[in-house]
Amino acid sequence: MATVQKFEDLICWQKARELVREIYRAFINCRDLGFKDQIQRASVSVMSNIAEGFESGTRQEFLNYLYIAKASSGEVRAQLYAALDIGYLNIETFKYLNNLVGECSKLISSFIKSLKTSEFGGLQFKKEKTKRQVENEKFLEDIREKYLKKPEEKSEK
Repeated sequence: MATVQKFEDLICWQKARELVREIYRAFINCRDLGFKDQIQRASVSVMSNIAEGFESGTRQEFLNYLYIAKASSGEVRAQLYAALDIGYLNIETFKYLNNLVGECSKLISSFIKSLKTSEFGGLQFKKEKTKRQVENEKFLEDIREKYLKKPEEKSEK
């Protein structure tokens, strides 16, 4: 399993980004500026809190931000119901957006569960390797590559 290097690699963040785009599209012509602002800000909050949590440095802080992102997805869902009831959305658009925000919420929940059981403490606690450790690892990798290849790999050269 590859280590995630940046928040943009997280599936839950990618889905939250899609949610933002679709919320902005759905309410582009909404004249109720207070409602429009609130649902747009709530959707951006989902995406932003995932990113901010990733960059926070500790697992506990990351979890806190993920819970905030999940709460914001609940806010978006509630506002979608209001938009449907008020007549700002038709049923097809409501179902599409509600499904999208539901996917975001489920992905965040799954990520929270996996992060809670992970041994990763966060970047704040990650020990940096010394130059010597990096050189030793490179040396060992070179030896493995040279001497531990399968016979068919050696004969191809």
